[in-house]
Amino acid sequence: MIGYMMWESWQIDYVHPKLDISTVELPTVKQGDELPLNTNSSTTAINTSTDSSVPLSKVDSGKFIKVTTDVFALEIDIQGGTIRNLDLVQYPEEKENTVVTKLLNMIGITPDETNLTPIRLFNSDAEKLFLAQSGLIASANSAAVPDHHQFFNAEKNEYTLAIGEDTLVVPLTWENADGLKVTKTLTFNRNSYNIHLDQKIVNSSDATWVGRQYSQLQRRPFADPKKNTFIRTYSGGVFYTEEDKYQKVDFEDMAEDNLKVATIGGWSGMIQHYFGAMLIPPAGQENNFYTKELKDWRYVIGSYSPEVTVAPQTEIVLSSQLFVGPKIQPLMEEISPGLELTVDYGWLTFVGKYIYAGLNWFHGHVANWGISILCVTFCIKLLFFPLSQASYRSMARMRKIQPKLKELKDQCADDKQRFNTEMMSMYKKEKVNPLGGCLPIMVQIPVFIALYWVLIETVELRQTPFLGWIEDLSAQDPFFVLPVLYGITMKIQQSLNPPPIDPVQARVMQMFPIMFTVFFLFFPSGLVLYWICNNTLSIIQQWYITKRITAQVD
Repeated sequence: MIGYMMWESWQIDYVHPKLDISTVELPTVKQGDELPLNTNSSTTAINTSTDSSVPLSKVDSGKFIKVTTDVFALEIDIQGGTIRNLDLVQYPEEKENTVVTKLLNMIGITPDETNLTPIRLFNSDAEKLFLAQSGLIASANSAAVPDHHQFFNAEKNEYTLAIGEDTLVVPLTWENADGLKVTKTLTFNRNSYNIHLDQKIVNSSDATWVGRQYSQLQRRPFADPKKNTFIRTYSGGVFYTEEDKYQKVDFEDMAEDNLKVATIGGWSGMIQHYFGAMLIPPAGQENNFYTKELKDWRYVIGSYSPEVTVAPQTEIVLSSQLFVGPKIQPLMEEISPGLELTVDYGWLTFVGKYIYAGLNWFHGHVANWGISILCVTFCIKLLFFPLSQASYRSMARMRKIQPKLKELKDQCADDKQRFNTEMMSMYKKEKVNPLGGCLPIMVQIPVFIALYWVLIETVELRQTPFLGWIEDLSAQDPFFVLPVLYGITMKIQQSLNPPPIDPVQARVMQMFPIMFTVFFLFFPSGLVLYWICNNTLSIIQQWYITKRITAQVD
């Protein structure tokens, strides 16, 4: 583990050093560099020219429109209608532990200031850049239309979802001198992290317009300053198709090659631990997903629609959706197929989703995620009781013959071949299977790994209290009580198992409870709580089987 951590640090410091924004002058990027790639169609071209007929904004306070809802506080850039600086108002960066604060104040220590500012997902800061962009692309023979570089008009500079209202509509308009008008409308709904985008094209000119819409996310690689070294989570691009289902495309993949995927429906996005942003085009049309690597460590993932035709004196509305917020599975399942898979349980997703469903069910009845963890752990142990019973029976038999094995080892100290032969004969005579204690446990391992990932990935556990001093199940125990309890349960459980015959191995095994206690000091409280419950139930099971059942086994 130490070797792996050293290698990882070497990669960060020397192979992929972090770019220092303060010493780098960001290059000017041509508008076309950020737009979707050309398709194979010979009639499609990217128009990156600036239309001089675009009127100036009517917003008096600047270039940004402020939007506030019950879940968002964000800015919309009138240049392209880009969404930036989006705060999730119900999810602060940190949560104050009132128990720790009171204790520190009692002993005269000033506690560190808690950062109560909301999580900022979209960000215009150069080092944390993350933007949601959208626009239109005209074909080679059609008039220029606004991409995410063109300026729009806005009626107001601030929009707020009022009390009693369920919907907030923010319209942006653009038109040229020839009668081509585009209205970009963003619709926000109460208690929803889903943003609806409509781009209405009204063609009052004498020429037919042909083109397509696109939506994309542009960001720099996410770096969590408070990331736990012992917990690995994925940050990068993702997309979903009916053919290949959920796929990851990390930033290294984007740098190596541009993604080009055509599918009916689907979605694309970028995720990080607990949160994500996903672009969802219409489900019934063919959508083209793409990625691009830009300069200064910026990456783009998005989709564009098939070409549409707008005849003179007609209009059309092109729609899409943007989900941006916490990865709460029940909410995402209602929006688009496969969106809940961004809560990534890896190759054990098929197990993890049932464990999450159990956690969610118990929470609906006890209203406490910590107690839900205990309930699910108990149910899993109950489910695997027959396997555990077989394992503990085998361990009990092994423990029973330990004195004989030690005596045999002393007799055959200079003849290992004879020792192995005599040991196998003893196993056969005593009806002991040396693998009997391992195989039942091996069957259970995938389930417990899946439970581990459920506890790591579930945003509902973030800043959620349990009991007493545990006011955040996603943070480490401030007083390290749970890790110490874990070490005690591990030591007790170890004492119930047959010790290794080899004295060196026995001494190494004795160090394990101390080593794992140190590791668990930095683990989230919810995860440590699960292991304490699991170990405690295992101790009860093993004690019961060893003392009550296997006492009669000869």
